Parts: sequence; structure tokens; C-alpha cells
Amino acid sequence: MSVKIAIVNSSSFGKHFPDHIEKLKALGEVERFELPHDMRGKALAEKLMGYSVIIASVKPYYDREFFEYKDKTLLITRHGIGYDAIDIKSATEKGTLVTKVAGIVEREAVAENAIALLMDVMRRVREASLRVKEGKWQERASFMGYEIKDKVAGIIGIGNIGSRVAEILKYGFGAKVIAYDPNLSEEEIQKRGAHPVSLEELLRTSDIISLNSSLNEKNYHMLSHKEFSMMKKDVFIVNTARGELMDTEALIKALKEGKVAGAGLDVVEGEPIDDNHPLLAFDNVIITPHTSAYTYECLRGMGDKVVSDVEKVLRGEIPDGVINKEVLERESWKI
Repeated sequence: MSVKIAIVNSSSFGKHFPDHIEKLKALGEVERFELPHDMRGKALAEKLMGYSVIIASVKPYYDREFFEYKDKTLLITRHGIGYDAIDIKSATEKGTLVTKVAGIVEREAVAENAIALLMDVMRRVREASLRVKEGKWQERASFMGYEIKDKVAGIIGIGNIGSRVAEILKYGFGAKVIAYDPNLSEEEIQKRGAHPVSLEELLRTSDIISLNSSLNEKNYHMLSHKEFSMMKKDVFIVNTARGELMDTEALIKALKEGKVAGAGLDVVEGEPIDDNHPLLAFDNVIITPHTSAYTYECLRGMGDKVVSDVEKVLRGEIPDGVINKEVLERESWKI
């Protein structure tokens, strides 16, 4: 039975590995959608009506109203590991399977990019390179940076990706790694190479802070004005997780006051942003457009997983990485 498959805002899916698209075309009708990132509810449901398989990017939002209006949807498979834009409870009630890429697939790519962003803001690589292009080699003495060795590096969220960031900082650079993760025991955090601390202690003692938490309703704006006020002066911050973990206004205030010496961000609250965003006015802030997972190795693995999910569901088989396993107890997820 042929199905309709929607690829929604996943511009990287199939771009470098066209065989992923060809495999989907063998299963049914495939169409790409570029939709507003803030689209949700009835409007989104109407756009995707008739599509029983959705390959989803970071956004838009598949909320309760979306599932109320949407016709039968067998599968929403995330081309990535975060699924905070999908209302899992509503998907479960609708009988829609939701799957994601296993964290290990993105682990190396995202962790390495976190380090790349950190190195850039600590050593001012981009700024110095631009001066050379402007013919200002003689300004090189103004680009003083900092070393990572012996710095206290605080990892917020030492799960799949955070633990790899911790390894690189500790064993690659000789940093003193501490971590806060409310979902892990102290023993488990120690096994992952970090000294467990409270969030307050991490904020007060870290020279470097790396955000690696998934986003949920409990940690929205976990770093706001109060938290920035606790931080050491000249702290460096890297965020490759979700922009909404930080209050943008609080970050801007901390940058203006000199509390934050530099920020490397692959994610920004309310992304995508335009060229008028206030954070772009700071020379000590580098922002990349949510590209941490953009390595050939990672995108190959992500695409393979998504295609496998679709193939299995259409064969009536259980895909890997099902988030809402309760749906498997019913027949509604099968064609």
C-alpha cells in the first residue's frame, strides 16, 4: 500500500545522501515542506492532511490541537534526537508512533562542535581571522585569549553528549570537570568523569559552562538573571542543546556587564533568528545556525535511522527508538 510521506523543515535530509529519498520514494509519495517554525495546531494539521508519515525537524510544533485536527498519522520520526516540539501525550492518544534518532548517532558531532565553539570564543579565532582578511595583521597583539587547561568546566546535563564534552575537556585539555544533572546519581556522574555538584555550585565556580540538557517544562530558562548573577566574572558559555534553556535578555545583560567573556551558541531562543538579533552585535558571541549535527558521518546515520523507521512501520514491524511505547499495545499504528 502506497503512503504519503512529508519531510517537514528537514533541509539536510536527503541532501548529501540522495539514496535516502530514493528509498522513501519506493514506499510512497514523498513531498518536502518548508513551513514557518512557529506554525502549530489546526494550521499545521491542514498543511499535512493526508500524510500518514512525517519526517520532522526541530520545529514546527506538533501540539495537542494538531493531533485533534490531523487525520490518521502512523509515524512522526524525528530527524534528530530532541523531541520537545512534539506533544507526546497527544500523539499517544491519537495512536501515532513517535521515534527519534539514538543519541549515540549525534554524540561525536555535537560534542566536537561544542568544543569548536568554545575554542573560537576563548581564542578569538573568528575575530582574528577577519582582521587578516581586512589587511590588519598588525592588530594581532590585541587578540589575547585564554587556555582551557586547569580551568573549571561545568557541564549542565552530562548525558549522551554532555559526557563526551566532559571527556574531551578533561582528558584532551586537562580541565577540571564538574557536572550538574538532576537525572543522574552522584555515582553515575562520577563514572562519566565529572565531580557532581549542585547547579548553584556549578554556576559559582565554573570558568566554562557547557549546556547539554534536553529541553522540558522544568528547565525552560534555567539560566536567567538570578543564575547569571551567580556566575564568575569572565565566564565562557557554550550552548549546543536548546536556546530556550537560557533567557536571552539575561544573557545580553551579562554580556553588556562583562560577566560573560564569550558565548558560543549553536542554538538560540526563538530560532531561526534574523540579522537584526541583538546577540549579533557582540564581537565575543559566535552563533551558528543549529549545525552541530551537520557532519557527513552523523547525517548518514540519522538518515539511515529515519528511513529504517518508515520501512519498518509500513511493514508492520516495530521501529527502533520509539518514545511512546504505549501505542505499540494497540493496532492503530499499523496500516
